[in-house]
Amino acid sequence: MYEIPKTMAMRHRFNDKPMERGDRMSKLLWQPSAAQIKASNMARFMQTVNQRFQRDFSTYDQLYRWSVDNIPEFWAAMWDFAGIKASAPYERVVDDLKKMPGARWFPGARLNFAENLLRYRDYRLAVIFKGEDQEPIRMTYAELYNEVARLAVSLREAGVQPGDRVVGFMPNMPQSIIAMLAAVSTGATWSSCSPDFGIKGVLDRFGQIRPKVLFTANGYFFKGRRIDSLARIADILKQLPSIEKVVVVPYTEQEADISGVPNAVHYRDYLSADAAPDIEFEQLPFEHPLYVMYSSGTTGLPKCMVQSAGGILIHHLKELMLHTDLKREDTIFYFTTCGWMMWNWLTSSLATGATLVLFDGNPFHPHPGALWELAQNEKITVFGTSAGYIAALQSAGVQPGKQYDLTPLRAVLSTGSPLSEEGFDFIYNEVKEDLQLASISGGTDLNGCFALGNPMLPVYAGELQCRALAMKVEAFDESGNAVTNQQGELVCTAPFPSMPIYFWDDPDGKKYHSAYFDVYPNIWRHGDFITVNDRGGVVIYGRSDATLNPGGVRIGTAEIYRVMEQMEEIEDSVVVGQSWKGDVRIILFVKPAEGFELTDELQTKIRKNILSQASPRHVPKKILLTPAVPYTLNMKKVELAVKKMIEGQPVLNRDALSNPEALDYFADLPELQEE
Repeated sequence: MYEIPKTMAMRHRFNDKPMERGDRMSKLLWQPSAAQIKASNMARFMQTVNQRFQRDFSTYDQLYRWSVDNIPEFWAAMWDFAGIKASAPYERVVDDLKKMPGARWFPGARLNFAENLLRYRDYRLAVIFKGEDQEPIRMTYAELYNEVARLAVSLREAGVQPGDRVVGFMPNMPQSIIAMLAAVSTGATWSSCSPDFGIKGVLDRFGQIRPKVLFTANGYFFKGRRIDSLARIADILKQLPSIEKVVVVPYTEQEADISGVPNAVHYRDYLSADAAPDIEFEQLPFEHPLYVMYSSGTTGLPKCMVQSAGGILIHHLKELMLHTDLKREDTIFYFTTCGWMMWNWLTSSLATGATLVLFDGNPFHPHPGALWELAQNEKITVFGTSAGYIAALQSAGVQPGKQYDLTPLRAVLSTGSPLSEEGFDFIYNEVKEDLQLASISGGTDLNGCFALGNPMLPVYAGELQCRALAMKVEAFDESGNAVTNQQGELVCTAPFPSMPIYFWDDPDGKKYHSAYFDVYPNIWRHGDFITVNDRGGVVIYGRSDATLNPGGVRIGTAEIYRVMEQMEEIEDSVVVGQSWKGDVRIILFVKPAEGFELTDELQTKIRKNILSQASPRHVPKKILLTPAVPYTLNMKKVELAVKKMIEGQPVLNRDALSNPEALDYFADLPELQEE
């Protein structure tokens, strides 16, 4: 039975009775007040729907059911609610809801993505940038518009036209956003990598799409060290002949030597000399290519997913305005790099007029509370991060709520991997008791979420609050039937505007189709293993292609990681299924925390904890030592690559990993040839 902490306000932890959630118990952690619900954008949108369609909705479940049963009506209402700026109206919302993929959204409409993000041009703060050990840099909406305008003039003069690709190899700094907005104002398509990508990782991505202009900073900071980017850029350009101009932004030094970089120019010299030009926003179809995003690339060249300007705009505004409740008075932060979709998602917050806080560097430098000190100093109201960062805070014993004044903070968002129940408890116990914790989950593929937060709903430990509006998400069992309170494949059975419009270099659509539609025709299979419960909450158990199958029973890896994260003896772990004598056995690799060893006693404790907190089926057959756990460049564990290594299969693209050398340990382990 969950015991309410004495310090917890009763109106937030209003019920100490656990709720059933499948085969586990779920704790109620927070409930929005009636005043908070009434003041939310979600409630205001519900009232708009009620008036427009003569409905009488009073709950989110009613609104959600209507949104998935009346998809065109929902998106039409969202278009108006978000105030989408368009020079020509749409003829209809969608041409054919039965086409998946292939449905065309808002045909006839003409708009520009950058124009929608630059609708505010006043003197309120648009961007605050904090680099490691650097003083914050602040930029108003008026200043942001002016600098985008000057850069847009320069790009047009350089011959950048609609459909050209402009790319960034940039830290998460204001000029990254400025370059993107300037490029897409001309109709160019934007793509970016963070500067910690290796040369091959960059070429695997940019080499496919053949960009015309590349923006880079001269370097970046990490853990107090200055790291040069220009030498890598020079090597990259040798194999990227499409690049006509390299624009170098000053960061680690004001006057970097760019003589070794072909076709390079300093950012200040590239900006138009016109002090206050107006932006000529190219008016383009709703489905005009906006972003090229990339799959992780761990099984070969990354897939290049092309996403539309209108689709990303309206999808992001739904998530930001309704599910995140973002308003003009908010200050929103997300710990991300320019190589992760959360950068694109955060940038769209400009359309709401909120203030964006950007951070670049190591989140534990110069001390473990660095990001919470930033939250205090900049009065952040929405703090976004990853589940891995929250687990690292727990391990480091950081207590943000005791160390910093987080009075303005009203929401914490978490994504990247499933957030454990202990992670939920940590936020409420050690950060702040009165806030909405929104675990969110979707993918780079859709540049958004299938399930996420909701300002109208309570928060339960380990759960995503709801399925997203107009996203017809189900859990499918092995027979392809939608199930509730039972683990299954995450599918979406109706199209949505932010689906990729196509994959790059995929003229017949085979790559696109095989990525999502080969298993269930005309239904998007995302590759996550989930439960949807009776109240609409969602639990993520990990990637379905990495689920464990001992004895034919499917088990999510997240349930084992949840146990590992609680143990002070364990720094990190990775779990895989090994094919063994016609079945699958669970192999758990652990990296002990400093001062601990993988003794027989620790193995016994691990098995006991997994048995008591998960189930007998989750208990690993073998527990082995590993010096490191391999991660992608976006810091996701690569269970499939580890599985391939232990079974003697090739891992095709190690450059997609942040620490590819970690994989070598898993080859030819003699312990895996034994009973």
